[in-house]
Formats: sequence, C-alpha cells, structure tokens
Amino acid sequence: MFNLRAGGQGLSRMAPVLLLWLAVSLSGTLAVDRGNFKTCDQSAFCKRQRALKPGESPYRALLETMELTNTRLTLQLINDNNKVHLLLELYRLQGNITRVKINELKPLKPRYEVPDVLIREPPTEPLSLLSQDENGVVLSLGAESQRVIVSARPFRLDIMEGRDVLMSLNSRGLLAFEHLRMRKDTFSYKVTSTVASVWDNIKRVFSSQADPEAEKKEDTDPANQAETAKEEEEKVEDGMWEETFKSHSDGKPNGPSAISLDFSLPGVEHVYGIPEHADTLRLKTTDSGDPYRLYNLDVFQYELYNPMALYGAVPVMLAHNAHRTTGIFWLNAAETWVDISSNTAGKTVFGKMLDYVQGSSETPQTDVRWISESGIIDVFIMLGPTPKDIFSQYASLTGTQSFPPLSALAYHQCRWNYNDQEDVQTVDAGFDEHDIPYDFIWLDIEHTDGKRYFTWDPHKFATPKEMLQGLVDKKRKMVAIVDPHIKVDSNYKIHNEIRSRGYYIKNKDGGDYEGWCWPGSAGYPDFTRADMRAWWASMFAYDQYEGSMENLYTWNDMNEPSVFNGPEVTMHKDAMHGAWEHRDVHNLYGFYVQMATAEGLIQRSGGVERPFVLTRAFFAGSQRYGAVWTGDNAAEWDHLKISIPMCLSLGLVGISFCGADVGGFFKSPSTELLVRWYQTGAYQPFFRAHAHLDTPRREPWLFGPENTALIREVVRQRYTLLPYWYQQFYHAHQTGQPVMRPLWVEYPQDPATFALDDEFLIGRDLLVHPVTEEGARGVTAYLPGKDEVWFDVHTFQKHNGAQNLYIPVTMSSIPVFQRGGSIIPRKLRVRRSSTCMEHDPYTLYVALNPQRTAEGELYIDDGHTFNYEKKEFIHRSLSFAKNILSSANLAPEAQFSTRSWIERIVILGASKPSKVTLKTAGGQESQLEFEFDASMSVLTLRKPGMNAGVDWTVTLQ
Repeated sequence: MFNLRAGGQGLSRMAPVLLLWLAVSLSGTLAVDRGNFKTCDQSAFCKRQRALKPGESPYRALLETMELTNTRLTLQLINDNNKVHLLLELYRLQGNITRVKINELKPLKPRYEVPDVLIREPPTEPLSLLSQDENGVVLSLGAESQRVIVSARPFRLDIMEGRDVLMSLNSRGLLAFEHLRMRKDTFSYKVTSTVASVWDNIKRVFSSQADPEAEKKEDTDPANQAETAKEEEEKVEDGMWEETFKSHSDGKPNGPSAISLDFSLPGVEHVYGIPEHADTLRLKTTDSGDPYRLYNLDVFQYELYNPMALYGAVPVMLAHNAHRTTGIFWLNAAETWVDISSNTAGKTVFGKMLDYVQGSSETPQTDVRWISESGIIDVFIMLGPTPKDIFSQYASLTGTQSFPPLSALAYHQCRWNYNDQEDVQTVDAGFDEHDIPYDFIWLDIEHTDGKRYFTWDPHKFATPKEMLQGLVDKKRKMVAIVDPHIKVDSNYKIHNEIRSRGYYIKNKDGGDYEGWCWPGSAGYPDFTRADMRAWWASMFAYDQYEGSMENLYTWNDMNEPSVFNGPEVTMHKDAMHGAWEHRDVHNLYGFYVQMATAEGLIQRSGGVERPFVLTRAFFAGSQRYGAVWTGDNAAEWDHLKISIPMCLSLGLVGISFCGADVGGFFKSPSTELLVRWYQTGAYQPFFRAHAHLDTPRREPWLFGPENTALIREVVRQRYTLLPYWYQQFYHAHQTGQPVMRPLWVEYPQDPATFALDDEFLIGRDLLVHPVTEEGARGVTAYLPGKDEVWFDVHTFQKHNGAQNLYIPVTMSSIPVFQRGGSIIPRKLRVRRSSTCMEHDPYTLYVALNPQRTAEGELYIDDGHTFNYEKKEFIHRSLSFAKNILSSANLAPEAQFSTRSWIERIVILGASKPSKVTLKTAGGQESQLEFEFDASMSVLTLRKPGMNAGVDWTVTLQ
C-alpha cells in the first residue's frame, strides 16, 4: 500500500501538511515517479565505485602475515596507493561453502557486521596448505581436488576444481574498501595530524639512523597504517561527507565507507536471484544502464523490466550452466548495487554460430560486481555442484522456509478495506452462497482506531471477538494489519510504552526520529534491539491485544520502513539504532519486524501454534518467519506475467511462500484479466486477492455467473491440491528446496529451460503454464525431459517430454501437467474451508513413466501446531512398480493417526487388468472394483477404503 491510500475515510484524520504532501505526490499519472528514487549516479558511493574501471588492483597480499589454523586462514592486504591494511579471513565451511571476510585491520571505529541472519556460526572444516612461494599460496578445500589459490601481487583469489576455475575474486581489480577516517577540515583532525606529523619526523630521523631496514618494515607494520593514510592526500569528492537528494541532506559523520568486490564466473551465461526486482528470471547485463539495486523501498506503482529497488532485498545470486550451479551470498544490509557483465551479452545466435564455425575459443564468462555503502565484505561462496546442493548450502546458513499452517496455503480474500463487521459478515456469507471456499478474510489499516495498530475502530469494529467467533464457527480465520510506524499520541498506550522505554529509533541529534505515515506523525520502533522485539512480541498476547483471538493472524506492511516525507520515501540514513546508523542496517528492518511479530504469535499460544505473518519488506533469512508478496502491483497483463519470475526468483533464494495480489492492487482488471489472474494465483504458493480502496469491489461473484463459475472452479482446484502443496512446504521446511521452481532446477542439463520464466514447476511433479496473454487462443509450453512423459491433469492426455507443445485454450483453461513417474494425493471433496476438509478422504493420481513405475509421498499432521517437531505426523512413501502399488512408512519413529482414508486411485498410462487385489497390513485381501478407459489408458480403482496412515498394497493382475 502506498500513498494513494490516503483516499477515502482516512483523509479526514490526516494532518493538513500530510494532505498537502499527498496532493503533490499523487497529482499526475498513476505510475512510479522515478524522480523519487536514486539512480547510481545520484547515489554518491555507487557513482564513486562505478567510476573505478577494471585493471590492475592496488591491493596486494602480505604473505609474511599469513596465519593458518585448522579452521581459517588470515592474512593482511595492503592498498599500495594509501598504505591502508585490511585483514582477509578465509574459512572452509561444512557442505562445500567457502567464506571470505575482509575488514580494516584497525578501523577508526568498529564497522557493522550483520547479526541474526545466520542461524548459527557456520561450522568449519579443516583447511590445509598445499604449496606456497613468494607469489602466493594454494590451499586444499578437501572435496574433489578443490582448492583456493591466493595470489599476492595483485591480490586475487581463484577457486579451482581440477583444471577448471569455478570462480575468481578481484580478478578484474575492483576490490575497494573505503577506510574510516577523520574529516580533514575539522579542528580536531588538524591538531591531531600536526602533532602526529611532527612526531613522525622525529621517529623517522632516529629510527633510520639506528636501522636502515626500518623503512622497508614500515610498509608492513600496521601501526603505521593510520599515519601513512593521513599522509596520502586523498581527493575529497562530492558526497563523501554529506550528500543531498531532492530536499533531503544526509550528513555522514563516518565519511566514505563503501566496499566493493568483483567475481568472475567462467563458463557461465545465466545468473539468477538478488530479488526483489520486477524483472525476468534470468538477470540481465547492466553495462548500458544502472546496476541492480538492493535497498528496501516503498515504490508506488513500480515499473516492470528494470533494475530499480523494490520492497525487499536478498543479496544472493545463483550462477548456472549445464555442468554446475554455484552461488554467492553477500552478507551486507546496507544499500547495495550489483553490476553484471558478460562477454556473450548482445551476441546474436548467428554471432555465436559464427564464433563456433570460425573456431573462436572464447569461453562464455559472466562478471559480477557487488558495491555496498558500509559494513564489511562477508561473502559465502556456495560451490554446489547441483541446484539442490545450493539450496541446502544456503539453508545451512540462513535457515529454511517456516512451515505454515495448512490453512495459510488456501485462499485469502482481502481489500483495502472491508468497511465494518457487517461488511465482513456479508462477504463471508457471499462465499458460502456462491459455493466458493476461502480460509482467511483480511482487514487493512481502516479497521484500527485512527491508524493506531493493535486497536479496533470503536464504531465499525466495535465487537471484534464476536466477528472472529463468527469466523471460528465456520472454521475460518482473519488477518489484521499491524504496521511498524506508531502514531505519536500521548493517549495511545503503545506509543507511550515505546517512548518511555526508549525503544524508538533516534535522529542524529539524539531525539526520537519522527516521520509521516498513515497516522500522520509517527515514531519507528528500533526492531534491531532484542529487548524491543521481545516487548513487541508480548503485545500480541490475548490480554494485551484487545479483541484478538486464536484465529487472528498478522500482516506487516510499510516495513521497509516507509516514511512518506523521508528521502526516497524511507528513513534518513543518519538516523541512529544505538551505535549504528540506519545506513548500516536498513535492509534488515523488515526482517526484524516480521521476526518479532512471528515470535509474538508463537508466544501467545504458549509455543503451540504455528504463526502466519505476511511481510512486504524482507532480507536473507526472512523465510524463517512467514510469507511475502510482491507489493503494490497493478491490474495489467504485464503485472500478471511478472508475478511468475518475481516469485521464482524469491524461491531460488529460500523464500518459497510468495504470491502477488490477484487481480492487481491498483486499477480495475477486465473480467478476462481477473479470471486469468485467479487461474495463475491458484498455482502460486501464496494465493490472495487484494485491491486498492478506490477500486470497485471485486469479490469473485460480482462479474456475472459465467465468470463466477470460472473462478469457483480454479479456487476449488487449489483446495483439491492442498495435500500436495502442504507436503511441498514440509519439504521446503526440511531441506530448503523451493516449492515453486524454475524448470532448470529439475532439468539442470537442458539449456532450453535456462531462461524460461512463463512456466514453472510445483515441487518436481506438476508443471504449470498459466495463460497470461490477453485474448489468447493457445499457449506453447515446453515439456522437459527427453525420456519423460507428461499428463494433462484435466484430460489425462499423455505428451512426450523435450518438446514445445501448442495447447489450444479457452477461458476455462489452465494448462497443468503431471510428470510421468509421480504420485500426487488430492482431496476431491471441497468444502467451505480447508479445516472443514481435515478428515476427508484422499484420491491418489498415479502417473506412470515409460518404465511403468511411479513414486510419491503422503504427509499428514494436525495442520497447525508445532507437534510435528515431536514426531507427531504420518509420512508415507507411495510407489508403483511391477504392477504393485504400495504404501510404506517413511517415518517409523513418528506417531500420528488420521481419520482420512483412500477413496479412489486413478492410474494414468495404465493397461487393463483382469483383477485388482488390495492387501492391508493385517493380511486381509479383497478384490477392488475398477473402471478402465481404453481411449485414454486410465484405470480408476473405486473405494479401496484403507486408512491413509497404514501399510497396504494393491496388485494389478
């Protein structure tokens, strides 16, 4: 939600200054005002760093300072231009990861190192020295002849496997580390430097008489670092000590502090990740424009297909070719820009063929350069070699996707805003009247008492518990918004508590930082403080959050943080979080807000219930706390299309629980676009319709009976597939594998999949190609796997893999295919909410591969508590081979019972049997009724009736 939100009921409550500001902001067109957001040229450190061109690095490694213990190598680097010493630390981590840290050896004051994102201090493995001479050292990384070569002059790092270079650091000489320094035009600097230079001269006279070698030693003696740096007259550029953007000035008491490092990836043409950007899945080269920017911002009506920053930032990039996948995790929470260049970019297919014919031997290579405003270089190089290895490597560092309650995977109905309790009740009844299931109804900012979060409007939502109880009675739930900007109002308990405890972020002068947001003047709690987060969590207790009940969950919006009158609609960088400037921690703010909120929902139930929290801003590790969505999109076809690569990119960096506002937040969709968006959203992980205050109402039954039927059908498809979605999230939680994934993840050697982003897989076994073109009569889907088959889930038609398949479509079509060789459980008895379906029976869809085998799983638990951690679940392996379908226990140590049974088995690609026998755990045998459709080779076994949690076999004879 952005500034347009000031429409409607909220206006009367807003201060005149804010109204004036909004009027200015909102006049004109409904599209992003690029002038509100910086380009690299307008961001002083980015401009400075980007001005450095590839070449000879001024840094060299001082090999005589090297220390090697069992777990790490340290050595000093020196910048020959300014004699500043850096400390390099190199670690070999468990699971084929190398960590490289670079900091100042003796910084003027500590530099920020990101806490709380890593789930633990990563465990190390032994590093051993293979060889050393005056040019460098070679270290073994243990696995498969992997080694690190540290070259001394100039400094560079190469990671090799056999004869192949997997990745090089500083090979283009773009390592830069702006050391902290005193400002030269201050009085204290002049006094200090005068005294120091006199003392230097005295020392120099005496020491050189006593020891002619002393001058050589000085070069490597860190004690001389500060003095020699002072001698070197560095030119002061604009923006080093302060910079302005529009009317905002940013005083920089620490001066320039940017860092940069380049990475070269030989053999790589495809890189992915670094969300959030409204761009293609495969990242583009940035030579001819701005770098990709990572800086959490509230971007109103964002533009598509460009590298502008959006609401979240995950500084993780994946590189892939047919032989290997690698990853780079740049652990830094300051504003960051990422430049990508490639030696094959811009070459046409003809140009590449010409190279081939002429025997041109240029290996494709992608070069990536990371630039951050402050902090240190702390980078994790994940060496794969497979996509799945990368996912588990990254999960070992930052954790896996939280396991959501099953109901959170169902359908969510939202708008800004449902007007009052009666409106909520009417919408709820409308779903029942039109036989459309839903699980959650949402309330936006207007439900509060004057934008005071944790409260309810006393007139419109006078009896919230009554409203929530009405939903409980139908086994449904609610989400209410709780934003992190707090109305400055001495009659508001939350504000008074935060102020009296000193928990607000401070401005540079030490007072509480205030900015404008929905309530008018607002304070911003300092969520980087553990005590503040603990207090915030305690506010979700049922006796603190009046009117809340166990079926009320939470939505954190505006947590970039959004500050309407701040630079780039966010917080001033020189605001203070204790000892640290906001510039150091900016991209962590939303991560911490969601962390504290999720903790609050867990604590209120005594640690029993799983939380559900949606966040707009995020960082690496946010996957541990809930879901994200792609923010304030628009009701346009291109926004529907972009939701696919946006969520795919998030899945690649650990955040599986992603969705986009169905129908588009801004503007009004045509009925065709709305239906197509429901069809797409029903096959994305987070499935929520949402709309802006000023748009006409768009509950699913408001577009005529035909469209209501189309939407009903696809929402019901989502509900039938909930068992499969749920077990995909269980796997994501256990392993870090994405739920919604690009095809190349499962077909890493098939170049035809590398840039596809208009179709995707859910788990391994479902391929979805949504219809995202207006007026489409057909789509062409690529079905991967040269020895595989795919079955249309609606018609059971079989298609061969490794082909582009043209599919004619009508308004009811959503092309979905099940992989031959898989078994997918569904629940076909759709009820008004997922909780109502808990004990319903399963239908198993067994899709045979050309070898006539198939395998799958069934995972069942209570759907909402943490009891699965105490081994209270059912996890079964389903397999079909040699005409026998069997269910076996994958978790013999687990204990759980279910009332659900197997009511139907559908085998695709089957032959007609003469008889079908069921054998259950007790040894009883019975014959099953079956039907065989010879035209489609589909065998349906009716009412086998066994409990879903026990051993059984079905034999076809």
